[in-house]
Amino acid sequence: MILFDAARAVRENAHAPYSNFKVGAALKTASGNVYVGCNVENVAYPEGTCAEAGAIAAMVAAGETEIAEVAVIADSPKPVTPCGGCRQKLSEFAGGDVVVTMLTTDGLQDVTTVGKLLPGQFDADFMTRT
Repeated sequence: MILFDAARAVRENAHAPYSNFKVGAALKTASGNVYVGCNVENVAYPEGTCAEAGAIAAMVAAGETEIAEVAVIADSPKPVTPCGGCRQKLSEFAGGDVVVTMLTTDGLQDVTTVGKLLPGQFDADFMTRT
């Protein structure tokens, strides 16, 4: 519940003046620490930052690299999944069985894993194949 509350709280800090679509994310690490991020839009759309990417950056800046659980929340009719880029970013720091809970502000939720969100993720094995 702490993870969901953290994602819900940080969502309020999102900078979304163009889409008005605020997203919050919270990551729990293997050590039990929680890191949060919110989407930060930019008038030049590709330069914005997703909530999940912000939470990952905060985690790495704190010296941690192992995600144990993920929560993402948005004000939408149904739970939203991380975008493709964030799915790859999550897979960098989380095993395929790490749980990802996607929530709406109305309390609907969908639960999956990083592996189900991104089957066949690009990983270090691709870099060493000959």
